[in-house]
Amino acid sequence: MQSSDPAVTPAAVATSARTADDTGASAGPFVGPLSTLWAAARTAGIGQLLLPVGEALPVRPAADRHTWDPARGRLDDATLVLLRARADTDLGTAWPQTRSQDYSRYFRDGDRDGYEQAVFARQRRLSRAAVVAALTLEPRWLDEVADGVTVLCEQSSWCWPAHDDTFWVHGAVVPTVDDPFVDLGAGEVVGQLAWLDHLLGEQLDERVPGLRARIRREADRRVLEPFERRRDWHWLGLDGDVHNWNPWIHGNVLAAALQLVDDRERRARLVDLVIEGLDRYVATLPADGATDEGYAYWWNGACRTLEALDLLHHATGGALDCTPVPALRATVAFPHRMHLGDGWYLNVADGPARPPAEQPWHALHRAARRFGDMQAQAHAAAQRRPGHAVAREDDGLGRLLQALTDDEWRTATTSRSPLPRDVWLPSIEVMLARPEAGTSRGLTLAAKGGHNGEHHNHNDVGSVVVALGGVPVLVDAGRPTYTAQTFGPDRYAIWTMQSSWHNVPEIRGAAQGTGRAFRATGATRFVDDDGAQLTMRLDEAYPCSEVVSWQRTARLDRRAGRVTVTDEWELADSPDAPPTVIRLLLAGDVELADGRAVVHALDDAGTVVVSWSPSASSAAIDVRRLDDPWLTGVWGDRLTRLTIDVGRAPAGRLDVIVEEYR
Repeated sequence: MQSSDPAVTPAAVATSARTADDTGASAGPFVGPLSTLWAAARTAGIGQLLLPVGEALPVRPAADRHTWDPARGRLDDATLVLLRARADTDLGTAWPQTRSQDYSRYFRDGDRDGYEQAVFARQRRLSRAAVVAALTLEPRWLDEVADGVTVLCEQSSWCWPAHDDTFWVHGAVVPTVDDPFVDLGAGEVVGQLAWLDHLLGEQLDERVPGLRARIRREADRRVLEPFERRRDWHWLGLDGDVHNWNPWIHGNVLAAALQLVDDRERRARLVDLVIEGLDRYVATLPADGATDEGYAYWWNGACRTLEALDLLHHATGGALDCTPVPALRATVAFPHRMHLGDGWYLNVADGPARPPAEQPWHALHRAARRFGDMQAQAHAAAQRRPGHAVAREDDGLGRLLQALTDDEWRTATTSRSPLPRDVWLPSIEVMLARPEAGTSRGLTLAAKGGHNGEHHNHNDVGSVVVALGGVPVLVDAGRPTYTAQTFGPDRYAIWTMQSSWHNVPEIRGAAQGTGRAFRATGATRFVDDDGAQLTMRLDEAYPCSEVVSWQRTARLDRRAGRVTVTDEWELADSPDAPPTVIRLLLAGDVELADGRAVVHALDDAGTVVVSWSPSASSAAIDVRRLDDPWLTGVWGDRLTRLTIDVGRAPAGRLDVIVEEYR
């Protein structure tokens, strides 16, 4: 559930948010793809289109026993069994506690995880209880729900400490309760309460009169009022820098406005603001649908956008339809385009190469159905495992309820992932190529250009990933557990963020620079039946003036089953300069021999030989022991860095060849 924008620190947020003019208001309403598409409807008035409270969310309430009576067989049995077992374990135990000492730790030593895990545990327990209450309508489960709602309503802050500006504005290390900060955490709670109110409102009115009024009061005080009043939130993207916070928060605010606001004029006003906010995100989506935050963050960026727009479509009786927007259609394909094989994905930025398998696949399946993308629909369906749950409470109550009640998702036939042969995303300069479509057999090559000012950026311009049978062998490490350092001024002291630990050159002792100015140039992709390659210049990725030119070409030869990475360079003459090296990060068991390294891949995927020419270039390996769970969960206890020394010559060429050992 964690996410942040590495370009924005809490201090910067506090400063900009408290001093900036309301640029959104002064410049007039933002006009993007959605505003243009829906101009007539918005001119006539959104309020005229909105379904009434109680009908605007696309799930039937618990009073509809045709949907919620488990005996009717319209819900997924495996999911219900799992949720019920966990809920039964919860019942009668103390609710997880959120402690001020855990909140303040972020401001003292950078730890954010302890507090967040307690909050997540509360919300997961409440979601489980809500589903069981809808199934049974039993008083004990309604009481459990009421307890969970009260716990959240009495929580000092819904904001996660890593996002709160309480220290920079008020000098406090605990929440400032009369100045709430609207962040991802606040959005998640208000969204959860809105869906819960919709699901169980009638039963809660009978069992716990007054509780729903408390929900509305807290939702308004903590989220809706500050959202409407302050139009300087950094995540609105008023400066053009729009990232996944935007649709994630706007989608939750939308659910709350539709369900928890009875005043028709204010409800319409809030929905209009949400549309304008989402429009800013959609306007930044490139034509190829890619996101520089990578696959793992697609689920809480582009996917959240698709879900919010789907909610708008329902809430307006189909009047607001986003399917004509090409970038939205394209982004539905992004997950399967990044798929390497089984549970492995091409990871860029902070994403893991083997992300959790339990994603909200139902949301992708539903979007693929709406946009008519059969490959994306097949990829989502391929994640269905017979006898396993189709949804989980970790994704939030709204996603859980929609997955449970989506008949087409529940009955979807398991299929095979499409694994396209060639992928090219020019907006982020990412290429992926494999020998043939529909199979992960053999070597898959991925290469990227881009720049070093991307969201969740790593300094990795020109990096390559090579997978064997879909399992990465030349790898991107990903990132460790988030702390204050992750999004602070010392981000690039973290080894996983540095170019020295990516598959790129280190030129005369100089690693790549940080920021948009450090970039690839002239990226050119060529593809045919024999192979695919990406050629780019890396001169501008380095902060040293001695680079006259550096060209990298990464090529997959389909027929030979070979990947070749060719570096050609010209440097200013400097005999006393440190040597230039090529770094390669390897996963699996590595053996170094003369002119080659043998890598036994993870998951028993096989063995590759990494060789280089000229073979006279010396090489060494160093093992990086891993102890962070975000890394060990993907790679095990170590990664190995291969360093090839190409000497001090001002000009040269090195070919690195990767072949499957047979």
